Amino acid sequence: MIDFATFRNALAGAPIVPVLTVEAVEHAAPLAAALKAGGLGSAEITLRSAAALAVIAEMKQAEPSLLVGAGTVLTEGDVDAALKAGSDFLVTPGTSPDLLKALAYHNGVVLPGISSASEAMARFEEGYGVLKFFPAEAAGGANFLKSLAGPLPHIDFMPTGGLKPHNVGDYLALPNVIAAGGTWIASAADMAAGDWSGIEARAREAANIGKTV
Repeated sequence: MIDFATFRNALAGAPIVPVLTVEAVEHAAPLAAALKAGGLGSAEITLRSAAALAVIAEMKQAEPSLLVGAGTVLTEGDVDAALKAGSDFLVTPGTSPDLLKALAYHNGVVLPGISSASEAMARFEEGYGVLKFFPAEAAGGANFLKSLAGPLPHIDFMPTGGLKPHNVGDYLALPNVIAAGGTWIASAADMAAGDWSGIEARAREAANIGKTV
């Protein structure tokens, strides 16, 4: 596991985090290589496929310097399994009481999901200084996070959900956004077709977005 200093440093250089659902373990190594070659330093692999945990382990083995996190973490079992697979960080879409109990025993990087000011305040009081804002576009978009920057300047966010190349810059320009998650960099169709060069190209474009904002 990594600490928040390492996590923040990685995001400072490449603040776009691909949020990916990978269906086949054999896609893990070429996917990791394409993301790194494109200039991205992290990826969130959602626990929405049977292969997800094996994919996380394979990506870490293929590209050890790539920060690979587990997303869609919902239960204590997900927390344990993701950590055993070698996840560098954990991301949740929201927080139930049981999930919060499970996360309380983990000292690594966790980005719990929120979609309101009250949730953001509660998670900060529990010790979480970086939160996932989800579903970003449906829950108020960049304007919502801009509104939180005044009263809650001590909380940082990684918005995910509905972000695309045309709007991700609006989020990254905000002072309380340290990264943005997006699914457009590698679709299921891209991976099934073995379009690693296309994924690398989109990763490079995403990395450049982060540098120009």
